[in-house]
Amino acid sequence: MTLRASAEANALTHPKFVLYWLAIGCASFAVQIMSVSVGWEVYDITRDPLYLGYVGLAQFLPPLLLVLVTGLAADRFNRRFIMAGCLGLEALCALGLLLFTLSKPTDVTPVFGILVVLGIARAFLNPASDALAPNLVPKEAIAHAISLTTMIWQVANIAGPVAGGLLYGLAGEVAYGVALVLVAAAALLVLMIGRVPQTNHAGEETTLSTLFAGFTFIRKERIVLGAISLDLFAVLLGGAVALLPVYARDILEVGPWGLGLLRAAPGVGAVAMALYLVRYGIKDKAGVILFAGVAGFGLCTVVFGFSTWVPLSIAALVLMGACDMVSVYIRETLLQLWTPDEVRGRVNAVNRVFIGASNELGEFRAGVVAAWVGAVAAVTLGGAGTVMVAGLWSRWFPELRTARRLDGRG
Repeated sequence: MTLRASAEANALTHPKFVLYWLAIGCASFAVQIMSVSVGWEVYDITRDPLYLGYVGLAQFLPPLLLVLVTGLAADRFNRRFIMAGCLGLEALCALGLLLFTLSKPTDVTPVFGILVVLGIARAFLNPASDALAPNLVPKEAIAHAISLTTMIWQVANIAGPVAGGLLYGLAGEVAYGVALVLVAAAALLVLMIGRVPQTNHAGEETTLSTLFAGFTFIRKERIVLGAISLDLFAVLLGGAVALLPVYARDILEVGPWGLGLLRAAPGVGAVAMALYLVRYGIKDKAGVILFAGVAGFGLCTVVFGFSTWVPLSIAALVLMGACDMVSVYIRETLLQLWTPDEVRGRVNAVNRVFIGASNELGEFRAGVVAAWVGAVAAVTLGGAGTVMVAGLWSRWFPELRTARRLDGRG
């Protein structure tokens, strides 16, 4: 590979992507800070855990209900302007939460109105954001761009809740104020990106065919269908995060501090793997490595499920995060490479809903099965199910298994 080709494949040599990447980092940290702060404040006021479920529901329903509209908007209109506008709306939500906490409230109803608006903003932001990234770098740099974006998202997932808890401990207005500054900075960074080439569909007539174009493309393109459905069922069966409090309290007996370690462990593994992928990437046999990653995730879940030794449990969770990072990296790269720009927004909107559904339903599945047969059986059976899914999908989607390069050249 020539020095010029190597530089082209490095996403950080492209200034527009760097601005985008920094914006994603700021926005991701802000969302984590707001999520932790809202959860704490709502529970502090109501003392009812049911309201915490409503907090998640208020943010999950808008992307689900608006999936046809948000994806079409990302393909029909300027993705950069959609991102900036949505981030501006998120900043207003942060301001609303700031004013709410300053009012010393006793009723949480206004919070749910703000969260619905925040959910709507995220519903439009995510497909536009996901679809914009490939417009900012050449094809050979897409894999590197995705590894960097996933890494900053994982860092935000680990450090954001910690920062949110510390800031809210100082004062609610401090936490929401910092979130407001971060989201405003993200909006400014997006506006600084400048003109971005994008397929123009502004004059296209809106029909049922155009609304469902994302679903139609996914159904016809087996590599994309295999990647999205693999994520859906693997996470649906293999998710053990919802049951970590049970393990911390009753099985490993490590208390609240141990729960913090357990919750952080998958993220540590994911960030470590992301750093490796940023540096070295995946050169060949991407499909085989994808299925190995999913199967590894399932096997580590089984090990964690049976473990009663804290170091082994933490090691299993770290490896789960690393395996998950490998599969996320490959799936997202293949999704962007195989999806034409004219439907990329609609396909990413569907993908986001699938990811959200698998996480939410996965936690629900774990809780229900644990109530029936116990936490250990729920986790180990789910991990075994993930291994089985990897085997079945490898057979049913040979196109995905035989995918090799992630640089757009085969």
